[in-house]
Amino acid sequence: MKVCLIGNNLTALSLGKNLVNKKIEVSNYVITNKIRTKTSTIGITKDNLDFFNKEIINLKKKMTWDIDKIDIFYEKYKYQKILNFKNSKSKLFSIFENNQVFKCLEKSLKKNKYFKRIYIKNDKFLKKSLSKNFDIIINCDVNNFITREFFYKKINKNYNSKAFTCIIEHKNIKNRTASQIFTKFGPIAFLPLSNIKTSIVFSVSFSNRKFDNQKIFDLIRFYNNKYEILKFSNLEKFNLSFSQSRNYFYKNILAFGDVIHRVHPLAGQGFNITIRDIKILSEIIQKRLELGLPVDTSVLKEFEKKTKHFNYIFSSAIDVVHEIFKFDNKIGINISKEIFKFINNNKKFNQFFIKYANRGIVL
Repeated sequence: MKVCLIGNNLTALSLGKNLVNKKIEVSNYVITNKIRTKTSTIGITKDNLDFFNKEIINLKKKMTWDIDKIDIFYEKYKYQKILNFKNSKSKLFSIFENNQVFKCLEKSLKKNKYFKRIYIKNDKFLKKSLSKNFDIIINCDVNNFITREFFYKKINKNYNSKAFTCIIEHKNIKNRTASQIFTKFGPIAFLPLSNIKTSIVFSVSFSNRKFDNQKIFDLIRFYNNKYEILKFSNLEKFNLSFSQSRNYFYKNILAFGDVIHRVHPLAGQGFNITIRDIKILSEIIQKRLELGLPVDTSVLKEFEKKTKHFNYIFSSAIDVVHEIFKFDNKIGINISKEIFKFINNNKKFNQFFIKYANRGIVL
């Protein structure tokens, strides 16, 4: 079996490693001018991390920082804690620096005889490459001609916001609690990486406002009530949007990762949805291989059937949370306070949302 895998991101390398683990030949086509971010982090839920370590690559413990608790505050209510998530039986999720996970995957794949990386300059070279005999083609790149020509039908929403990310170094502190503050500018998350480092993700609405980097640093200092900051890393930013593809495949081409779904980072679920997609695709392919059946377009059809609607429901739920806070900020009625107070005070609902974030939607 031969697979063409397009993209040079965490999604592509994670999926590629899962496939070569099954002794599937993977040709990875990469645009040479791709630039990776240096300050982005990811939170991986317990169930997803178990799968990642077992079926993709075992991430070293020193790369991991476990989170035991999540506190959520709202500036509108004078920074009153409106939600608290804690699982007494286990960690909630683990935080990683994107670059570290990327390098770990890249190093492992370079040594694998089933993996071949091909560098290309542009779409013209990619089109020529696709004429080769591949069983399936998996596209993880949102910016190439495949996405534009075959996966352009989407449910789109522009948040008119940017996410600013950086890493702060601070004085030593017990640092196992992640926190998020819903501010008048947008949600800001403090995600511990160690007792002396914390990742910041600040999603800022640009409606009638303009912010330079210094203003963002000043706002981070203003909303920080926990850390004695010693140093800021460089600030990186990217536009925020919601999108859901109306089709997951075209002929023998499967869209994957951000190509089929993008969500707001406020819940930290973007890469978790992708890991669950990898798990489902992996199970479908593995079953075909064990039965001696071909891995063809029927695999892509089955993958879409098993994931599309659940991904849409899960992603839309995150969007609803964003809209509740956005709407609540504009009016005087405290809608969100009563909703989240109920969730926080009801143990069954609280545990349901922990399970929902960990496993996604399961039947």
